[in-house]
Amino acid sequence: ASGAQGPALVEGVGLGMAGADSDDSLYPIAVLIDELRNEDVQLRLNSIKKLSTIALALGVERTRTELLPFLTDTIYDEDEVLLALAEQLGNFTMLVGGPEYVHCLLPPLESLATVEETVVRDKAVESLRKISHEHSPVDLEVHFEPLVKRLASGDWFTSRTSACGLFSVCYPRVSSTVKAEIRQHFRTLCSDDTPMVRRAAASKLGEFAKVLELEYVKSDIISLFTALASDEQDSVRLLAVEAGVSIATLLPQEDLETLVMPTLRQAAEDKSWRVRYMVADKFSDLQKAVGPEITKNDLVPAFQNLLKDCEAEVRAAAANKVKEFCENLPEDSRETIIMTHILPCVKELVSDTNQHVKSALASVIMGLSTILGKDNTVEHLLPLFLAQLKDECPEVRLNIISNLDCVNEVIGIRQLSQSLLPAIVELAEDAKWRVRLAIIEYMPLLAGQLGVEFFDEKLNSLCMAWLVDHVYAIREAATCNLMKLVEKFGAEWAQNTIVPKVLGMANDPNYLHRMTTLFCINALSEVCGQEITTKHMLPVVFKMSNDQVANVRFNVAKSLQKIGPVLDSNCLQTEVKPVLEKLASDQDMDVKYFAQEAISVLSLA
Repeated sequence: ASGAQGPALVEGVGLGMAGADSDDSLYPIAVLIDELRNEDVQLRLNSIKKLSTIALALGVERTRTELLPFLTDTIYDEDEVLLALAEQLGNFTMLVGGPEYVHCLLPPLESLATVEETVVRDKAVESLRKISHEHSPVDLEVHFEPLVKRLASGDWFTSRTSACGLFSVCYPRVSSTVKAEIRQHFRTLCSDDTPMVRRAAASKLGEFAKVLELEYVKSDIISLFTALASDEQDSVRLLAVEAGVSIATLLPQEDLETLVMPTLRQAAEDKSWRVRYMVADKFSDLQKAVGPEITKNDLVPAFQNLLKDCEAEVRAAAANKVKEFCENLPEDSRETIIMTHILPCVKELVSDTNQHVKSALASVIMGLSTILGKDNTVEHLLPLFLAQLKDECPEVRLNIISNLDCVNEVIGIRQLSQSLLPAIVELAEDAKWRVRLAIIEYMPLLAGQLGVEFFDEKLNSLCMAWLVDHVYAIREAATCNLMKLVEKFGAEWAQNTIVPKVLGMANDPNYLHRMTTLFCINALSEVCGQEITTKHMLPVVFKMSNDQVANVRFNVAKSLQKIGPVLDSNCLQTEVKPVLEKLASDQDMDVKYFAQEAISVLSLA
């Protein structure tokens, strides 16, 4: 049954209410209440979303005695409506009369915490956690804790999974007798017959451990952790890994080796790749939790194995952590460990068969240069960067180029240019136009990292060469690239370095190159501003209006339309208008059309 069939609110609330009291201000509320019972799901949803308005109108007492029982009895609705209700109730404390009455919200939320739809249960648990803090310690024991117990021993697994998320919020504020009961309930749920319940318990194990006294962490939690980490379901085992990291942060150093590490070592070699993936993903957190000694003895070999894992997903997750792992190694032995144990694995990953692995590595490998210093970078890392710069996967190349600045800091621009720039130039002139296109897209990034002098010396000529590439997509991207470079280096740089070269192309015998001049002027006028556009670029556009090729002439009309907004009104009237009028009487239909369009768009008629 849906909410439409739920019992009516007490007499006097509902559509009759407004008539009975002859109070027009209550009429909209009566409509909302009526909509709570409407056949139409959307209407019920709208009404639930305005629940606080209804509660305010009814007042705290009627909200407690009429609205909440009504809502509790009608929890057989569409999931959307229930989700909205579960969310609303978490903010209802003041609407029922404040913290002393907050327990009135428990019955509807308890019902919502047992429904079949996971998102509704999760939202109900979230609201219960929220209002648990508003209970006094007495109310927590009298009202909240019994609810947790009922959920924990419910017949349906849905209620038992919900209970798992509530233990940690009430444990710190109850008496020691009740604490013992809560620990017992949690133990029971960790060995529940239903995998979904064990999964929920495993996902909350770390959080629960954090509120327990240390003696119980050792006596209770460790055994639960060990059991969940060897559960038959890999979905439970992988959640136990996360809990293990949290537990490790709570224990004194001397207990870690005996209580937690055997289980985590076993997880790093689990038969399920999903569990190993989780270990790789949480590796940096684990490293911080266990400290330098255990890292050296236990985690270095484990990390090596994860970098060599047979599953690409695991290798990618581990590759992602290479820089963080190396940064967090103890300083006295950092370089030795990296050079002896980690770098050989990294070298293998550079030529991995999976592009996600190579891409993950490329996004962090440059960071190793700051850890290993200049000599090691030049000798060991630069060859790897070069190999990745030539990788067929564009993402790998992008990740290397986007992180060049940290290598630049370590080895300096000269060394970098001698080693890596030839590779970049090679790619910029690659026979495959898509490779050239990829490098153009990285150029502004590269320019920003290498600085203007270096750029002018080494890369400027490349950027100009792309403007006359035989592939249109390259010429177009090169034009856009110029605009981004001017944004980086400023209009003055453009005036001295770029604009003269672009304008020189206006005399090129190839009409396609002459058209590229116009495209560049369109793009550059935006970033160079009025003065440079009027003084240097506009005369060239005017001159090109007499070009022999109609395609060039109609692009002059389009250019004037594009750069018109940059120019002042006097220039538009006295210089641009006559040129457009001349083009508007051209013999070529297209030239005429674009000239007339420019005249009308710029309001020059």
